[in-house]
Amino acid sequence: MKTKRHWSQMQDWSLAWGMRLLFTVYRLCGRQMLQVFLYPVVTYYWLANSAARRASRDYLARLAAFQPEVKLSGSLFDSYRHFLGFANAIIDKLAAWSGLIAVNDVEFSGREQLLADLAGGRGALLLANHLGNPEVCRVMADRDAAVKITVLVHTKHAEKFNRLLRRYNPDSAMNLLQVTEINAATAMLLAEKIEQGELVVIAADRTPVNGGRTLTVDFLGAPARLPLGPFVLAGLLKCPVYFLFCVKRNGRHQIVFERIGDALSWRREQRDAVIQQAAALFAQRLQQHTLQAPLQWFNFYDFWQT
Repeated sequence: MKTKRHWSQMQDWSLAWGMRLLFTVYRLCGRQMLQVFLYPVVTYYWLANSAARRASRDYLARLAAFQPEVKLSGSLFDSYRHFLGFANAIIDKLAAWSGLIAVNDVEFSGREQLLADLAGGRGALLLANHLGNPEVCRVMADRDAAVKITVLVHTKHAEKFNRLLRRYNPDSAMNLLQVTEINAATAMLLAEKIEQGELVVIAADRTPVNGGRTLTVDFLGAPARLPLGPFVLAGLLKCPVYFLFCVKRNGRHQIVFERIGDALSWRREQRDAVIQQAAALFAQRLQQHTLQAPLQWFNFYDFWQT
């Protein structure tokens, strides 16, 4: 029987030379010319990466069954469109990092509340996901100079991509912190950053790299696993907690900060129930945003562990 690979062991095709080529075209020739070059590059990776293609089709088929109104299916054509969306998101990621996305290209929701929390001197924890392009939130650091952002990343592939990002903007106010697990040392480091008034961003929709503990939630009508660590952090850091969503509509990025409380808190006997409730709320909100931008959810692996 073939063993399913963990998402962190899969080749991240977004790191390949094709993305660097496309971004060079984007910088020199603009977005319209980019689309001409986009198709052959994406076609190659769509054909070559069978595991990601299967995962894409599985996700789209589940989406179609859950909400037919989205008018998508698990077809090859829709999967190809899904890959095209991901390639464009990678270009936007590089553009955001290099300062090519202007503040006027971004709409914020919940920003004032977040800045009010930061004005108190402590930072906040943002629970992010792989819907759209959360890295665009670095535009907020450009707009509000006092805002510092630390993003936790988990894989060697991410480390390579981070080097590519720094190549375009070595002086960014966004710090990328590679970790393989959330342990006591990690929590202490993040607590220091919170004390210094920084925003800490961690993805809460991928299982731990080293096989750590998970939670089961309902997502698109079926059980799926989320990592326990981010929700435990939400209690340990004793700071405001937000869900972070960022999707692109009509050429503009829409960043949503949804505040869920001053901090997660619990008595010992309530701990598991409080954490499970927070994870279920996260999955519910992620599902709602995903249904509004279905081709912008980019988890190209067996998310439901079938």
